[in-house]
Amino acid sequence: MRPDVELHLGDIVQLKKPHACGSNQWEVIRLGADIRARCCQCGRVVMIPRRRFGRLVRARQPRAQASEEDR
Repeated sequence: MRPDVELHLGDIVQLKKPHACGSNQWEVIRLGADIRARCCQCGRVVMIPRRRFGRLVRARQPRAQASEEDR
């Protein structure tokens, strides 16, 4: 995935390498120059620079109710 891919708060992203707990799915909880993400399995929170985060992302699942919340 390219570093300039659009992310939104609440998106679930799958990273290339699994976390120590075994999960590779993370929820995006902060956007900016750095991306803050929470592990979906153990709840660990990490901050990764946006450029590096873009290279680590393998897949993105939009949040479930994005169209209803934005209106």
